[in-house]
Amino acid sequence: MELRQIKYFIEVATREHVTEAADALHVAQSAVSRQIANLEDELGVELFMREGRNVKLTTVGRIFLEHVEIGLNEIERAKQKVDEFLDPESGTIRIGFPNSLASNTLPTVISAFREQHPKIGFQLRQATVKQLIKAVIKGDIDLSFIAPVPTHKEVKGNIFFTERLMALLPMDHHLAELPSIRLEQLRNDPFVLFREDLALREIVVNACKQVGFRPHVAFEGEDTESIKGLISAGLGVSLLPEVTLIDNVPRETVKIPISEPNVTRTVGVITPKNRDLAPSEKLFFEFLKDFYDVLNRFGR
Repeated sequence: MELRQIKYFIEVATREHVTEAADALHVAQSAVSRQIANLEDELGVELFMREGRNVKLTTVGRIFLEHVEIGLNEIERAKQKVDEFLDPESGTIRIGFPNSLASNTLPTVISAFREQHPKIGFQLRQATVKQLIKAVIKGDIDLSFIAPVPTHKEVKGNIFFTERLMALLPMDHHLAELPSIRLEQLRNDPFVLFREDLALREIVVNACKQVGFRPHVAFEGEDTESIKGLISAGLGVSLLPEVTLIDNVPRETVKIPISEPNVTRTVGVITPKNRDLAPSEKLFFEFLKDFYDVLNRFGR
């Protein structure tokens, strides 16, 4: 089994088309077909089903793909570690992050880090909490910002701070002039929330249940900016992390603290338990710990 065969296999599996895979690899289609056939002969199984001009993975092909992707990532990481051992200041760090940390938290810390380590590069991936955990486990990314910080057997959660969620209301809402509100006071309002598979929705729904009601969800959004826009249009209310409202409260809306209950989420980074961080990744992780330690000691 050759590394070239594995790379050809992954490319075909991703594109589900041999010709397109060959074009992407800059090799002849016949070369890709031959290497895939050799790989199938060596394994003694069919990895693809042919469907006209397209191909699809067989059941065993999907299993094989899952494991060889991990293996290829480890090979790339091995090369990265060698390069970074020679010069930790010239590595590239692959970082994941959820949408709610994109506009403030992520740019702030990366900018501060780059002032001290200008040669280290970053590759960024935005995804849901579940997707980020899976990507760290598989090695698709090196570490990930995350909120809330999960308890998981295959990743280590590192909490840097806890932030509160605040109510965001249309400016003409009957509670808009109050210095703070109780969550129970929004019982009869339509809510604008994230879709069901996103962590922030679960936090808000659980907080509402805690005070005795289930929110009526009038609209669902994919990201904080779309939710803010719907509230600005007067279509409902929501609870959003304070960090998303620091410098960006939309026109025609007001943010109000919630006095009861205390609705919060943890914010931090997850790292893999099954492998060590590379030298440049360790530099960044230690920087994050020091950065937030200073912020927390001075009350953020």
